[in-house]
Amino acid sequence: MTPDTLRTVPIFESLDEKGASALCDLFETIDCLPDQVLFRAGDAGDGMYLIEQGTIGISMKAADGQQLTIAELGRGEFFGEMAMIDGKPRSATATAMESSRLAILSRHHFLSFVQSNSNVALEMLGALAHRLRRTDELLQNRITRNVNEEEAAHLTFGDRAADTIAEFGGSWKCIIASIGLFIIWIGTNAFLLTRTPFDPFPFILLNLALNMITALQAPIIMMSQNRQSHKDRLRADLDYAVNLKNELALNEILQRLQVLERDCLRLTERGRSGERNRSSIPSTGT
Repeated sequence: MTPDTLRTVPIFESLDEKGASALCDLFETIDCLPDQVLFRAGDAGDGMYLIEQGTIGISMKAADGQQLTIAELGRGEFFGEMAMIDGKPRSATATAMESSRLAILSRHHFLSFVQSNSNVALEMLGALAHRLRRTDELLQNRITRNVNEEEAAHLTFGDRAADTIAEFGGSWKCIIASIGLFIIWIGTNAFLLTRTPFDPFPFILLNLALNMITALQAPIIMMSQNRQSHKDRLRADLDYAVNLKNELALNEILQRLQVLERDCLRLTERGRSGERNRSSIPSTGT
């Protein structure tokens, strides 16, 4: 365990070199066998784990009783840090998927370290507060929204009526009801009321009613289509915003990977320089 590795954990990223070195001395190393269960959901949160070698699977029990693996953590990753702080039960099960080596910081050692280093505790609290503020900003300014729910929240009575009429007018129910109405209307005026029909042939009153219905139905359907067009534009804007946010996030990830690559190259060069220096020292024999 090194201070640089320890500072990859978010709650320890604000520690200075002295505090990180002191905390590294409190870690204990254990070796795990394949399929060994480290803890189960509901167990007491007694510490955090940092993976030095191997792979750890984090799983949860689904509603149907099956155990679902939600994450596979590898070398350099960590888990259980929040349970170490609040001491609450574990929310998932951790299992070694292969032979692994873990560094463990117990809750007892962590609390003793915090109590004896008040300045470090304040720095860690500041780091947590900063992460919470960033989370609040992300929730307040989140991009992904349900367009249907957002549109439904602003619907008026006229909008709902237009949607209902447009949906009915473009269905088989409307066609069947119209045919039935025509048959009843024509049959009533042509056969049942042969002496005094209220709409004799050529059924001028029926034509007038159909023209009025058609004249009113067309703008109602256009109102519904305009609302659908507005929903499509809103969905397109959200898609653009999501793509833009993903592009920015990917650029940030690429920048961090470039920094890691430079650090790895620097460490490799240091190692090669050390080997050359050792090989250039003449050996003495007796």
